[in-house]
Amino acid sequence: MLSMLLKDPVVWGSLLGIFIVCVMGAYYTYLFIHHSSPEYPDES
Repeated sequence: MLSMLLKDPVVWGSLLGIFIVCVMGAYYTYLFIHHSSPEYPDES
């Protein structure tokens, strides 16, 4: 059963899609946190 799932290209496409969505979510979360924090607090 598991070997049949690992040989199925649809499973790999779904895993790749889930991985890409997670990476993009983490990247945009990092960008949001990085740009929302004040880099220079004296210039306000």
